[in-house]
Amino acid sequence: MNSKIENNHTHHDTDLINKLKQLTPIAYDRVRITFAKEMGIRPATLDSIIKHEKTASQKGEKSPFPDIKPWHESINPENLLSDIAQSIKRFIVCENETVIAATLWIAMTWFIDVIQVAPLAIITAPEKRCGKSQLLFLFGQLVKRPLTASNISPSALFRSIDTLQPTLLIDEVDTFLKENHELRGLINAGHTRNAAFIYRTTGEDHTLTQFNLWGAKALAGIGKLNDTLMDRSILLSLRRKLATEQTERLRHAEPQLFKQLAAKLARLAADYSGQILIARPELPNALGDRAQDNWEPLLAIADIAQGDWPQLARKTALKISGNFEQSKSIGVELLADIQDIIESMNTDRITSADLINKLCDDPEKPWRTFNHGHPISPRQLACRMHDYGITSTTIRFHSATAKGYLFLQFADAFNRYLSTNKAPSVTT
Repeated sequence: MNSKIENNHTHHDTDLINKLKQLTPIAYDRVRITFAKEMGIRPATLDSIIKHEKTASQKGEKSPFPDIKPWHESINPENLLSDIAQSIKRFIVCENETVIAATLWIAMTWFIDVIQVAPLAIITAPEKRCGKSQLLFLFGQLVKRPLTASNISPSALFRSIDTLQPTLLIDEVDTFLKENHELRGLINAGHTRNAAFIYRTTGEDHTLTQFNLWGAKALAGIGKLNDTLMDRSILLSLRRKLATEQTERLRHAEPQLFKQLAAKLARLAADYSGQILIARPELPNALGDRAQDNWEPLLAIADIAQGDWPQLARKTALKISGNFEQSKSIGVELLADIQDIIESMNTDRITSADLINKLCDDPEKPWRTFNHGHPISPRQLACRMHDYGITSTTIRFHSATAKGYLFLQFADAFNRYLSTNKAPSVTT
């Protein structure tokens, strides 16, 4: 009798394991605790079993990704990028720079094996119904190895990337990512190839296991995300469609459109990966170091396309990532406002009190309420400036002395952290 019961348990466990190993990492993560409890084992033990089973049957498993065979003949890179751009315009209302950047980012996913930096694509809009999910869906038709999720846990994230090497497409990140520090850190970790590794303990014996987070990731959500994410991103801004603006519905696209474009992208990667591997594209000096890193693989792709693409790509980079006002921190914003004040004065020094008064003159600036509803304090100002190597000191003002700043103290910080470059317009 005991043997019969044991056999029943064994068959039941085998059935469960066979079902679980067919799930994607995201789906598995949602049910692993429940099924581990049903089997009377720890979730870590179940993880180890499933990973072993998947490894053992990897050759016989069906891939969760569409089978994309490279296009049967060589393609013209310039024409391919233009076709993708026109397809985006057909279905999505957005500025030209968003079209150019989205096109290059889609192409970048097919070169993921030969590039060193994988910038995030952050699809954002100020409100709902601006086409974020539509653009993410379009990405899913064209990128390499697309894996879509509307929510994802940290463990599902690193397990899915390590196991499947997908292009991860995550929707509605504004609902769960802002306060999830662990998940945000994992996404940040996959930005560069040489730093895309994390370590976790797995199994009953708590074996130290390395997981690789390298890969392309697109995030869609409302509003601005955490600065560390934005700093690693290509920002794709969308807007709500006007009644006079016409687009086609994605579901009405001709059946072979995206399949043919994806096949041509696969052929592009097959033919040009060697060139992208050794490419050293010219990077706009007006971009910061991180922005240059982000745009390097996209500019390399634009350069192999030739035609108008090299110029369009660089104008787009400056428009999206060269706009200093969009991405500056509160400290740099303070520096920029101080620079404006200094340029309006015919002297070489200012007291701390006068500087604060001038900072608070503009009701739309944050300085009037910076100190819990009160004006920024001299100590807060001094602490912020100290981070940039600027220290308040006792200075003579006519016949009196007071705490303040010499304007020469700000020169180095202005040169290092502020930019006056204006982004050019982008047209196609």
